[in-house]
Amino acid sequence: MNKILIIEDNEEISSMLNQLLTNRGYETISAYSGTEGLLLHSTEINLILLDLMLPGKNGEEIIRELKRKHSVPIIVMSAIHDMDKKLDLFELGADDYVTKPFHNDELLARIKVHLRNHKEEDSSILRYKDIELNTNNFTVFCNNEEVFFTKCEFELLKTLMENPNQVFTKSILFDRVWQDEDSADDNTLNVHISRIRNKLKEKNPNEEYIETIWSIGYRMKK
Repeated sequence: MNKILIIEDNEEISSMLNQLLTNRGYETISAYSGTEGLLLHSTEINLILLDLMLPGKNGEEIIRELKRKHSVPIIVMSAIHDMDKKLDLFELGADDYVTKPFHNDELLARIKVHLRNHKEEDSSILRYKDIELNTNNFTVFCNNEEVFFTKCEFELLKTLMENPNQVFTKSILFDRVWQDEDSADDNTLNVHISRIRNKLKEKNPNEEYIETIWSIGYRMKK
């Protein structure tokens, strides 16, 4: 079931949207400020409905922060008709814009299209536990925080996440990441795995992600 985050400070509108979406089979979660929306946004969210005029941080301020935390379609809801304003919002990272008051059927249609398109794009994203790895833009998020890896570290983690139940021998990992076994040795591989583990542990110290299969290689820890 798709989960939609509604960031809207007007309780009447928020309640109406919740009712509309749950009647169509969506799961919803509500936030009444930009700050609360950022706290509630996670890898479980599939789409965001964002009111532009919010208390505290307004919609414009948090679009980039929402995208940075976990990139899903954002549909902005606003009574503003100005075309330049709309273009600015798209530059910030908004995916669509509906003008209040909007027709429910139009909003539902836009939501359906963006969820379908995002699902198609989602094939470039690998997920395991609370890790999200994007093979298109080479980003990795763990526990909703971005983790920065070197090229070899990224390729190692990607290889393991592509088949999380498979044990990868050292020779396979040498071939996948370094292409030439002679250009790397056991120590090189061990150091890279250790760095990956440490960077992930910084974001979530309560979870273990990579398991050593002694004398064979590595796999993602169940």
